[in-house]
Amino acid sequence: MADETLTCLECGQLNKVPGDRLASGPKCGTCGAKLMPAKAVEIDLKTLEKAAKKDSVPLVVDFWAPWCGPCRMMAPEFSKAAGELSGKARLVKLNTEDHQTAGMKYGIRGIPTMIQFRKGREIKRQSGAMQAPAIIGWAQG
Repeated sequence: MADETLTCLECGQLNKVPGDRLASGPKCGTCGAKLMPAKAVEIDLKTLEKAAKKDSVPLVVDFWAPWCGPCRMMAPEFSKAAGELSGKARLVKLNTEDHQTAGMKYGIRGIPTMIQFRKGREIKRQSGAMQAPAIIGWAQG
């Protein structure tokens, strides 16, 4: 199986991981952080930009804000989905309140909005709160 490229969500270092080892808990060669965490990870805009551009494993981003009721309702569901998809996709969260330029850069018109990236391309997007099974189905579909 081919190597996959993953940006460390903690330190930003690029890592190459054999594709058949994604489900076995690979760690960053620089800082030791898990590369395929079993929960959603909060990231900053710089990390998102690098991972969206470089990663070969699907990256599902939840654009959210703390004042958004539907975002808060979806948060535990998004984390459940992250656990189910570990080894197949990485689920991350970006706070649009803390990173206000992200909304403009990625054309976010409403939150929560999920965007899936892979190898530098936006694959698909979905707005509105969803339950874990729907998030998983959407991410894999």
